[in-house]
Amino acid sequence: MLATDVLVIGSGISGLSYALKVAQRNPDAKITIVTKADEDESNTKYAQGGVAVVTDFDNDSFNKHIEDTMMAGDYLNDREVVEMVVKEGPKRFKEIIDWGAQFDVNEIGTFDLGKEGGHSENRVVHHKDITGFEIERALLAAIDKLENTTLLAHHHVIDLITEHHVKASEFNQENIQCYGAYVLDIYAKKILKYTAKITLMATGGVGQVYENTTNPVIATGDGIGLAYRAKAEIRNMAFIQFHPTALYSNRSGRLFLISEAVRGFGAKLRTMKDEPFMQDYDEREELASRDIVARAIDDVMKKTGAEYVGLDCRHLDREKFLAHFPNIYEKCLSEGIDLFNQLIPVVPAQHYLCGGINVDKDGQTSIKNLFAVGECTNTGLHGANRLASNSLLEALVYGHNAAVKTAELLEKDDFNYDYLSNVPEWDDEGMRMMDEMVVITYLRKDLQSLMSDLVGIVRSHERLKLAAMQADKIFKSVNELYQFSILSPQLSELRNLVSVAHLIISQSIQQKENRGAFFNKDLEV
Repeated sequence: MLATDVLVIGSGISGLSYALKVAQRNPDAKITIVTKADEDESNTKYAQGGVAVVTDFDNDSFNKHIEDTMMAGDYLNDREVVEMVVKEGPKRFKEIIDWGAQFDVNEIGTFDLGKEGGHSENRVVHHKDITGFEIERALLAAIDKLENTTLLAHHHVIDLITEHHVKASEFNQENIQCYGAYVLDIYAKKILKYTAKITLMATGGVGQVYENTTNPVIATGDGIGLAYRAKAEIRNMAFIQFHPTALYSNRSGRLFLISEAVRGFGAKLRTMKDEPFMQDYDEREELASRDIVARAIDDVMKKTGAEYVGLDCRHLDREKFLAHFPNIYEKCLSEGIDLFNQLIPVVPAQHYLCGGINVDKDGQTSIKNLFAVGECTNTGLHGANRLASNSLLEALVYGHNAAVKTAELLEKDDFNYDYLSNVPEWDDEGMRMMDEMVVITYLRKDLQSLMSDLVGIVRSHERLKLAAMQADKIFKSVNELYQFSILSPQLSELRNLVSVAHLIISQSIQQKENRGAFFNKDLEV
C-alpha cells in the first residue's frame, strides 16, 4: 500500500504553494504531489499578465481593488471572500518573492505595475510577459529542497477514494469522506492505490472541453470530473470566461494568448477594415472587462463575416514594448506578423472557469478531508466573471488558507484509520486494453465541437437544449467504453471532459439571467 499524509493533485501555483507550506509546517508529515504531465506543465506556466495585488498605497487601495473585482464579477461575488483575498494579497505576494520569484521593477526601483481590463489603477506585478513561468520556476526550486515532499510526474488520477470504494454499504451522500485516490502510473501502465489523510485538488481549468482555448492540452477538467463523480458540490459552471485576444489560427487546439496587459499598454482593437469599434460597446473601450470585450469582438465578427479582428500595436513605443512583451513579439514574428507594421489577428478563446468545486474560505470541499484550490474551485471571488490577473492571487491566498487548515487537521489526527487501512486495490479484472485511440479521439472532437458551437460566448435556449441531447449521447458512448476497457489517460480525460460539459450545459440551462460571462440571447430584456 502506498500511503501518504497529504496527497496533492496538480503542480501549478496553488498546489505547489500549498504543498510547500504544509511541508514546512509539518516536517514529520509525508507530502506526495502527483501531476499527469511534466512537473512544470500547468495553467500557471502560461499565465502572462501577472498578479493583481495592491502594492502602491499612494495611488491604489484595497477598496479600489475590491470594487474592481466586484464590478468585473457583476456583483455575484462573495464580498467577504473578495475582501479576504485582496487584503491578504500583499502578504502572500511577499512570500513568493521570499521563495525566489522575481518581478520587474522600474527605473526608481519600485514594481513596474501594469494595468489590465477592469482595473481602475496600475496594480499588476509581472515578470515580463512570462509571469506564471517565473512563479512556477521559483516554487519548483523551493519544493526540490524539501526532504518530506515527493513530486511524481506522469501520474494521472483516475478516481478519488471514498466510502463508496471501502464499504459501499456505509456510503452516505450527506457525509462523504475522502481517503486518497487511485493513480495511474502512465509509464508503468499500472493503477496504484494512494491512501491519504488529506487530499488536495489543484488540477486547473477545463479549456480542452472547447475547440479553441488558451489552456494547455492537460486542462481537461480532471479535478471537477473527479469531485463530481465523488458527489462533491459543484457550482457556477455556467460562467466560462473567454479571453478577448488570442492569436488567430486556422488550427484548432491551444491558441497563443495576447495578454490583457498589451491593451493596458495602449493597444487598440480594430476591424479588418482598420476601423475602431470598442467605443460602440463600452466607455472604457479596450479596458472594459473581459466579458464585454469578448462579446464585442464576437459581435463584430458575426456582423462583418470576418474570422478575426485586429489588435493595433503600430503606434506603441517599440523599445518599451519589447522590454515588456518579448515573447509575444517573438511569437507574432514566428507567425509572419510584424506587430509594429501590421495588425495582430485576434479572436476570443476559452480562457478561465469562474465556478467549479465549491469550497469554503479554507479551501475545504463538501467532502470531508478533501480540499481544492485554484481554477478548479468556486470560491466566490470571481462571481460571474474574473477580473484580470486575480487568479494567481486567489491561488496564493487559498493555498495558504488550505495549508493552515491542513496543518491543524494533521495535528488533531482525527482520521478514520480503519477505512484508510482497508482501501481495496484497483480492480480491472476482465477488462481489455483498447487497441486504438480512434474512437476516443472522435468522441473528444465531437464534444469539443458541440461545446464551441452551442455553448460558447453567446448561448440560446435552443442551442443549450440541443447541446444537452448531444452531450448525453457522447456520455453513453464513453460510459460504454469505460465499462469494458482498461483505463488509459485518454479515456480518463474524456470521462472528465464529458462530466464538465454536462455541468456547464445543465447549469447554463438553469441560469435565468445574463450576468458577467454568461450570455443567453433569449434572456435579453
